[in-house]
Amino acid sequence: MMDLKQIDKQYVANTYARFPVELVKGKGSLVYDETGKEYIDMGSGIGVTAFGIADDEWQAAVTAQLGKLQHMSNLYYTEPCTLLAETLCKKTGMKKVFFCNSGAEANEGAIKAARKYAADKKGPEYFTIVTLINSFHGRTLTTLAATGQDHYHELFQPLTPGFVHAPANDLEAVKSAALENKAAAVMIECIQGEGGVIALEKDFITGLADFCKEQDILLVVDEVQTGNGRTGELYAYMNYGVTPDVVSTAKGLGGGLPLGAVLFGEKTEFTLGAGDHGSTFGGNPVCCAGALSIVNRMDESFLEGVKAKGQLIKDTLQGQPGIEAVSGMGLMVGIKTVKPAGDVVKACIEKGVLCLTAKDKVRLLPALNIPEDLLKKALAVILDCAK
Repeated sequence: MMDLKQIDKQYVANTYARFPVELVKGKGSLVYDETGKEYIDMGSGIGVTAFGIADDEWQAAVTAQLGKLQHMSNLYYTEPCTLLAETLCKKTGMKKVFFCNSGAEANEGAIKAARKYAADKKGPEYFTIVTLINSFHGRTLTTLAATGQDHYHELFQPLTPGFVHAPANDLEAVKSAALENKAAAVMIECIQGEGGVIALEKDFITGLADFCKEQDILLVVDEVQTGNGRTGELYAYMNYGVTPDVVSTAKGLGGGLPLGAVLFGEKTEFTLGAGDHGSTFGGNPVCCAGALSIVNRMDESFLEGVKAKGQLIKDTLQGQPGIEAVSGMGLMVGIKTVKPAGDVVKACIEKGVLCLTAKDKVRLLPALNIPEDLLKKALAVILDCAK
């Protein structure tokens, strides 16, 4: 019998501390290992499989496109790419979309656009991007530099210059950093996901949006993890009543296939011209066909359901034995447990529930359409393991 774990150890780069679970199939929010053991999936591939595993409508859209045209490059027009861009713009009020393959690439595109915008408007010395301490923006050298967590920087010096980090929710500190460093943009996550599932304060975000507008500094919102319905709005910034100049997103957008996007507002829609940026696989027709099937179903009623499930999680967990605090928004939840989060996650795996961690918290990112009965069953297991 093939020992997949041993083969993986021999041939796959040692960059992941995998759980000792081999997953072979699934449907919706249930997945199964090689022995047939069933698990409730409360991580959705770190927020990727927005409608669960092998969703029928997503699968049909992807399969149909596979039979037509799997790739042609951006030298030509393809329908799924164009229609997805139109759909995203109409649902957000943004003006143009650039497609890529991942969240880090989306953030790279946003950073490039911000620097070009500022250079064109103010001069080449306006290139600094202000980000927040405890943020996470990706694993390329530039997005690592943007990430406001020192331990990610230690092994990869020198990082790309031009980034400064200011405390979250400290508007005056961000203003000072932006003005002193001739900032091109301020880049934020409305909820710091990898930083512990911490939602930023509303007054901070609205004040920051006003400041950026006054100073003609771009407001860039990283919606890689928070976007595509995760918080109960299509994008998390919509919970705060602000309008960014640039939005980056990925993860749940493709429903399980690699797809990222940069959305440009009125200020930035013409910043990038022909040849300024590109991606071989960005806008791939199969990925975009899958994404269309995801985004088109995220109407107001569906998003209200996401909010309701998020409230159910908080109501079920808050104040219970072993639970210190619950943070987040919608179906992006952080649970501070008395026991170490890693121990709780391992115990949950034993009892058939797959969770994640973020800093010192148990992190939940279930499929947005997870049935309520499965959600309640998973929460009961989490509570039991947290005691």
